[in-house]
Amino acid sequence: MPTANPPIPAGTRIGHVHLKVADLDRALGFYRDVLGFQVKQRYGDQAVFIAAGDYHHHIGLNTWESKGGHPPAPGTTGLFHTAILYPTRAALADALHRVRAAGIPLDGASDHGVSEALYLRDPDQNGVELYWDRPESEWPRDANGEIAMFTKRLDVEDLLKAREV
Repeated sequence: MPTANPPIPAGTRIGHVHLKVADLDRALGFYRDVLGFQVKQRYGDQAVFIAAGDYHHHIGLNTWESKGGHPPAPGTTGLFHTAILYPTRAALADALHRVRAAGIPLDGASDHGVSEALYLRDPDQNGVELYWDRPESEWPRDANGEIAMFTKRLDVEDLLKAREV
């Protein structure tokens, strides 16, 4: 029987994600031009590293095994979505405005109690979640004080009102 290991430290974070894409410039059209990530380093038409702010990279986009390729077929394993956490509701509202202005459809929009989230697809059909977390003091709790997340329809028009112009 395996020995129980202690839980991972609470301060642990996921530092970045690498996505296989078919066309680097097309992917940059979404992640840089629509969402606003900044290019940190580029390796020709093979890879680019992008970030929000001064971090070395939050997302790596590469064509090492996927140049000209197709998205995975439904019913196969792989990435469900990459989640991008925005610092405020206003910042998420701005992201929604950018996505709409680019004509990119949403797959869904949900209020999870602890967060509000938008779901869409990048040009390579990778799932992308754009979200912000409510302050922990506002998270729904059950009678035992445990987090009681839920999924309700998010009013995207109300979210847009939070946008700082």
